[in-house]
Amino acid sequence: MRLYKYAAIDIGSNAIRLLISNVIERKHHPTVFTKNAMIRVPIRLGQDTFSSGSIGMSNQQRMIDAIQSFKILMGIHDVSHYMACATSALREAKNGKQLIAKIFKETEVKIDLIEGKREAEIIALTDLYSVVKPHKSYLFVDVGGGSTELTVIHHGKTIASKSFKIGTVRLLNKMVQDQEWESYINWIAKHTQALDRISVVGSGGTINKVFKMSGRAIGKPLSFMDLTELYELLKKKSAKELLINLQLNPDRADVIVPAVHIYLLAMKQSGAIKIHVPKVGLADGMIKLLYKELH
Repeated sequence: MRLYKYAAIDIGSNAIRLLISNVIERKHHPTVFTKNAMIRVPIRLGQDTFSSGSIGMSNQQRMIDAIQSFKILMGIHDVSHYMACATSALREAKNGKQLIAKIFKETEVKIDLIEGKREAEIIALTDLYSVVKPHKSYLFVDVGGGSTELTVIHHGKTIASKSFKIGTVRLLNKMVQDQEWESYINWIAKHTQALDRISVVGSGGTINKVFKMSGRAIGKPLSFMDLTELYELLKKKSAKELLINLQLNPDRADVIVPAVHIYLLAMKQSGAIKIHVPKVGLADGMIKLLYKELH
């Protein structure tokens, strides 16, 4: 048996995350990936980028401090290899590349800027196939703070994918154009209308939280009606109720309703009556990509 420890740093628009995973190789057995540690820091980079076009000095320093802390934690956990990826907030910031260079100078942690399509490809490397059946059709929906990635999977193969500038932080700042919503709706209709009995697979921290709130057993999907009822319930809650009664973090409480709206719209336009929530995301895909590249 061989044990490796890999890490993934996912720099999103709403938060940044460090995932440390155990990768276990056994002779004549599939490689096993298990979560060792997950740390999430609510640095809302998208708030800066989508409102002013640049990352402010305060969040720049918070980023440097967070990445330095992640580096220390990776050392403590004896991580042998890591990958760090930044998505829409840093990608679209005027000073995004300068900040990445500054972080590297101070921490020696290398960060890659990735496009939406690449983000969707990396997410597709996850344990998505634990819920995806080879003879069925699925619309994979990953909702982040700055963008939503869509991937259509038919009979086990990816047939279309696209990234849209529709994210929860953008919605909070009223920065999603009507044209982008129309493109989102039309793209889903175009690429799913010929597929019978399609289901949605949801990815992202918010849908994971909603699934947990539903009380549904792991591995069981939520119906369109279930998610609609949860959406209506959440819409009626005040900020205080979301924070105290539902025990949501502040940076989750204000994005949960717009996030669920994005998933529901995807279900409605595709005709899906079920949404599977396998609890995987970009960081999980990065671990798989690391392993693929190193072995």
